[in-house]
Amino acid sequence: MTEADVAALHAVYGDRTATQYMPFGPRTNEQVADLVQEALAAATAEPRRLYMLAVVDTDHRDVIGVARLHIEADHPHSAEIGVGLRPDQWGRGMGTDLIRLLLAFGFKQLGLHRIWGARSPDNLPAQLAMLTAGMVEEGRIRHHVHTPEGWRDSIVHSALQDEWTDR
Repeated sequence: MTEADVAALHAVYGDRTATQYMPFGPRTNEQVADLVQEALAAATAEPRRLYMLAVVDTDHRDVIGVARLHIEADHPHSAEIGVGLRPDQWGRGMGTDLIRLLLAFGFKQLGLHRIWGARSPDNLPAQLAMLTAGMVEEGRIRHHVHTPEGWRDSIVHSALQDEWTDR
């Protein structure tokens, strides 16, 4: 991720459709620039706890989304993952591929024990992506996040290193 990616990432973070299942509404260009600065600072932090990666369409060299892995400070063997894609990229299996890559990176490269992600109960494509990638649905956290529409539950999925197979 670079400062040059702000406009392309705004197509994800600033789009009402792309953010409909996220715990926030569309972000301004300035807010996206702040996220990019946070990612750049995190890339040199020691120890590194946040990996915010631009997702690039290799055919066109366009940034089409973001993949995120955040190692928990209080539980350094556990991390939360998330992905966001431009709506025109939905339905192509890319979310599943990104989750697989984040799991492989977390388990193989970082030596994590547990990786988890939360989704909106209404985000059935995310449910399918997480299950297909080898994550297990753990349960519901009631009123987990406050969205522009009000409180929203989250469905939590996880994978454990000793149960995970490189799918």
